[in-house]
Amino acid sequence: MPGTKRFQHVIETPEPGKWELSGYEAALPITEKSNPLTQDLDKADAKEIVRLLGQCDAEIFQEEGQVMPTYQRLYSESTLTTMVQVAGKVQEVLKEPEGGLVVLSGGGTSGRMAFLMSVSFNQLMRGLGQKPLYTYLIAGGDRNLHLNKHGGGDSDAHGPQAGLEYPPTPAPSPSSCPPLSSCHQAPFVAGQMDYCMDNPAVFLPVLVGFNPVSMARNDPIEDWSSTFRQIAERMQKLQEKQEAFVLNPAIGPEGLSGCSRLKGGSATKVLLETLLLAAHKTVDRGIEASPRCLLEILRTFERAHQVTYSQSAKIAALMKQASTSLEKKGRVHLVGWQTLGIIAIMDGVECIHSFGADFRDIRGFLIGDHSDMFNQKAELINQGSHFTFSQEDFLTSILPALTEVDTVVFIFTLDDNLAEVQTLVEQVKEKTSNIQALAHGTVGQSLPTPLKKLFPSIISITWPLLFFEYEGNFIQKFQHELSTKWVLNTVSTGAHVLLGKILQNHTLDLRIRNSKLFWRALSMLQRFSGQPKARCIESLLQAIHFPQPLSDDVRAAPISFHVQAADKKEQVIPIALLSLLFRCSIPEAQAHLAGAPSVCEAIRSALTGPGRKRNADALETLEPALP
Repeated sequence: MPGTKRFQHVIETPEPGKWELSGYEAALPITEKSNPLTQDLDKADAKEIVRLLGQCDAEIFQEEGQVMPTYQRLYSESTLTTMVQVAGKVQEVLKEPEGGLVVLSGGGTSGRMAFLMSVSFNQLMRGLGQKPLYTYLIAGGDRNLHLNKHGGGDSDAHGPQAGLEYPPTPAPSPSSCPPLSSCHQAPFVAGQMDYCMDNPAVFLPVLVGFNPVSMARNDPIEDWSSTFRQIAERMQKLQEKQEAFVLNPAIGPEGLSGCSRLKGGSATKVLLETLLLAAHKTVDRGIEASPRCLLEILRTFERAHQVTYSQSAKIAALMKQASTSLEKKGRVHLVGWQTLGIIAIMDGVECIHSFGADFRDIRGFLIGDHSDMFNQKAELINQGSHFTFSQEDFLTSILPALTEVDTVVFIFTLDDNLAEVQTLVEQVKEKTSNIQALAHGTVGQSLPTPLKKLFPSIISITWPLLFFEYEGNFIQKFQHELSTKWVLNTVSTGAHVLLGKILQNHTLDLRIRNSKLFWRALSMLQRFSGQPKARCIESLLQAIHFPQPLSDDVRAAPISFHVQAADKKEQVIPIALLSLLFRCSIPEAQAHLAGAPSVCEAIRSALTGPGRKRNADALETLEPALP
């Protein structure tokens, strides 16, 4: 196992893979490459899907290769050093809280993670009798916590500046300790980072991502002069003076190519919660954060991986049940207590663009008080069926309409109100027998027998009782959340694999909701058709704008114009690909697709049909994605 000379690991991480070789899919950044571990994911059964996705998650904790140390990793000395430095900056805010803020910001999955972590760390501070200092910003506003809107992380290159100028809590004074803005990958954050660097007396920007800066997008951001790579390079230079920071360990390609809701989301949570919790634990003791403190927390997240995937057989069974419900046109409802409900909501929302799913297919609900969680609660309350997420919403809108083909998963800890859990389970069981539980407890705890008997199957995850200080309780809470995320991500991803939505390890039926997904779509067209970039762009634009003919003005339009049109259409990528493979018109491609049992069967048939010749080994240079 790599790295055993330096660290004693909790789990067995995969050996460095061929994705680290310089020539492997060289046109693509790490996060957009296909993971060799899952290249036959579409042929796997449920148990094998769980095993493969578990291996991909383990790559988060993989160290630099002994023979081929190509990229810095989470455990690399350079990464740990930067984490210690950022934790020190957080401590400065905690020591002088008047006017200071820690701002967590991002688009899509990273914006939802920002929301989750701001809720958690504000809870931690309230429990200590301290003033909450965390807030969040998400591209598209609070509505995007529950619905994947068009544009996502592309929105408002300059809008984020307004978010920083007018935060939802009192703005810091220039003389205060600098707030921290930790951002993931999206054009949304570029304006924020630039604004922060232009106002160093007030802001200290920290960029979090999982590609080297050299792989950052270098295409111009619309209506703006800089590229994302230029922003990241400027931050790297300022890092020498600790006026900005870039935290970008490599964690390997996603198990589902480009699907950053999986490993990228988990690694964001692991990295930021580790350094933020280290800052809180050490500031209370009057000492600085250290690599040793960080490593202790990182190992607890490794332990979460081990404990979670010890339940692989039951996770696979839940995956098959969810897939069966979706195949029968039923729904999957994820009902979670407290912050586990936030994880459930995230998983459901992210299936919409990841798999082209209907917003009702897989849906999360939050049981518990959410009155002080949101920046703009008015954006979410009484806004229609797309924004149902609360206990009241579940009882009034979902429960009466449940059918026997629906699946309901209850997610809770044994410290939650189990009488409340039992009451809701009994109500649901009158409508459907397809109920399962994901229950977290510590050694010595057990489910009450009446509640236990209600479930035909329970994924029961038992955690060791290791932490006694107040902050230690939050480590356990973070373990529960990460474990729940891994289970739900694996179940929802695997369910769509079993439904035939995936080809190899690529999602061909995703919605093109932002520029990153536009370029990913183009990459897949080149990969599977083997045709030149120009021809693939033409076919993609034809599929997006059909039945309107392509004019020169449309061809020359900015990416945002095409994204806006594509977001309103289904099956754009498979139709464009079939048009390329059969060298046929868009209507003929649509007819081929309509006559196939699934999207991927249509593509497989086209790829293996008589006379098919293709070569997708050498991709032309594509627009690089974000770091």
